[in-house]
Amino acid sequence: MTETLTILRPDDWHVHLRDGAMLQSVVGATARQFGRAIVMPNLTPPVTTAALAWAYRDRIMAALPERAQFTPLMTAYLTDDTDPADLIGGFRDGVFTAAKLYPANATTNSAHGVTDIGKLRPVFEAMAEAGMVLCVHGEVTDADIDIFDREAVFVETVLAPLHRDLPQLKIAFEHITSRHAVDFVESAGENVGATITPHHLHINRNAMLVGGMRPHHYCLPVAKREEHRLALRKAATGGSAKYFLGTDSAPHEQHAKESACGCAGIYNAPHALEAYVQVFDEEDALDRFEGFASLNGPRFYGLEPNADSVTLVRREQVVPESIPAADTQVVPFMAGKTIGWSFVD
Repeated sequence: MTETLTILRPDDWHVHLRDGAMLQSVVGATARQFGRAIVMPNLTPPVTTAALAWAYRDRIMAALPERAQFTPLMTAYLTDDTDPADLIGGFRDGVFTAAKLYPANATTNSAHGVTDIGKLRPVFEAMAEAGMVLCVHGEVTDADIDIFDREAVFVETVLAPLHRDLPQLKIAFEHITSRHAVDFVESAGENVGATITPHHLHINRNAMLVGGMRPHHYCLPVAKREEHRLALRKAATGGSAKYFLGTDSAPHEQHAKESACGCAGIYNAPHALEAYVQVFDEEDALDRFEGFASLNGPRFYGLEPNADSVTLVRREQVVPESIPAADTQVVPFMAGKTIGWSFVD
């Protein structure tokens, strides 16, 4: 039995670092385990221009713990009015690594998102020509579509047609949650990849709904039936280069989660690698973990893997019930539960 696992330092290809006091509180957890991270732009106001991205990057760098070796990779928040020239200019200047498509009102702070994907055809064409990755939150927001079906409908009505019409555009289908998403990624060309979160590998919708409402298991896209969780585990641990690590770690203050209208988002950054490696251990796939965590993402984004390494050991630890953050508390994923692996600092 493997007791120690050493891999090239992973990157997080989808994370929410927030801003202000919350940024100060949470960025260290991500920087502790990961060398780089694709940072989501859904702030208030959102990061829509190169100038705003430079400013946000500076705030992240200023918030990092002393001696942290971490590089934030910035994303542009796409709107109906995104200027292709500013977007591609920011990409070529090195501030933008990718652009993020949020359907309007799909998730936290997405009110300024895209209302009509057809309006962005010039933007997508410019991105394809420049080799810039499009990160996608894959859900429709129509009120008449069941929330558990919104990813599947998005694949059918938006994502598959976009890939068919513009196959040269690199698409990172983020935080996939369903077998429908897996089927699409498997059948798509080499320019389509997908991130998978640790929580969607661990929980199905029962974790959110059985025995009472469990707000700390509520995220968007929501966890789905067990068949979908199993499809995600098979995809993540199966060795395909199309899938890579993206935590979608999204901290909210505890009182904002435990409210009459609880926020969507799961904060998993403090124990992200341990949660992932436990899944690979359970699936007898520890030999494939480095590919998923450390190699597939850089390859998709056209970057070199990190040169240094990290080590995890088979040692149990109990996840804290809550963590101090921004003068309040944040409840982490798997709070109060035992994980069989520990990250070695």
